[in-house]
Amino acid sequence: MKQAATIHRAMSTKGENAMSIFTTKEGVQLYYKDWGSGQPIVFCHGWPLSSDSWESQMIFFANQGYRCIAHDRRGHGRSSQPWDGNDMDHYADDLAQLLEHLDVKNAVLFGFSTGGGEVARYIGRHGTKRVAKAGLISAVPPLMVKTESNPGGLPISVFDGIRAGQIADRSQLYLDIPSGPFFGFNRPGAKVSQGLIQSWWMQGMMGGHKNTYDSIKAFSETDFRDDLKKFTVPTLIIHGDDDQIVPIDAAGRASAKLIPHAKLIVYPGAPHGLTDTHKDKVNADMLAFVRG
Repeated sequence: MKQAATIHRAMSTKGENAMSIFTTKEGVQLYYKDWGSGQPIVFCHGWPLSSDSWESQMIFFANQGYRCIAHDRRGHGRSSQPWDGNDMDHYADDLAQLLEHLDVKNAVLFGFSTGGGEVARYIGRHGTKRVAKAGLISAVPPLMVKTESNPGGLPISVFDGIRAGQIADRSQLYLDIPSGPFFGFNRPGAKVSQGLIQSWWMQGMMGGHKNTYDSIKAFSETDFRDDLKKFTVPTLIIHGDDDQIVPIDAAGRASAKLIPHAKLIVYPGAPHGLTDTHKDKVNADMLAFVRG
């Protein structure tokens, strides 16, 4: 029994080091990973996923001598599931508090999909004092939904459909999205990975039902155009031209026109989830940008 207790204490101690939790001023607990050492690279994940979705990039960059930080956004993954505050302003403020807590300086901020909106709103609200460079990967800015001032956006009915699907059968929706358009597995000749589909489903189902539901509005209806105009650091934009989730013309190409001196790299035929389907190229392009 004494030996078992000793093993338990050792495991608990290791767990405390491995499972890092930060509590915001509002009392929201954010789970985060902090791997490696060197210049910090911060990764913000997409909907309805978690920091796990960046693991191919994090292990690559940590092995290249960088400090890699990624958190589970409020309501997602292993973080708290607050009923309110599931919007871009709160996402950005949570990120700001985490970076202050970790004393992050001279960082490269990368945001994928919804995480790109989080990065944009962070810079819009908190500036670039801690930021050396930024990257928007398959990202939602400037504005996803179609409006009078954004005629190239997607109709609100698209997002109403996602909300209806989530209410009807969230688990099935979270299988249908990665099985089809997210990774381009619905395209002829696509090499389907059941592992990626299952990982996507698992990450999504870890998030709160209310939180991920509210986040649909956050990623689709938040206008980031003014935020993008405040980017004063070198910015990389990577987008696939067969992105069926966040169409490139309304997103990557439009953002490149608003951000001063942004570098846009278009991946021919690539889907939304290119951080997995094209991870070797993505990693190489991101590394060249960070080192450049």
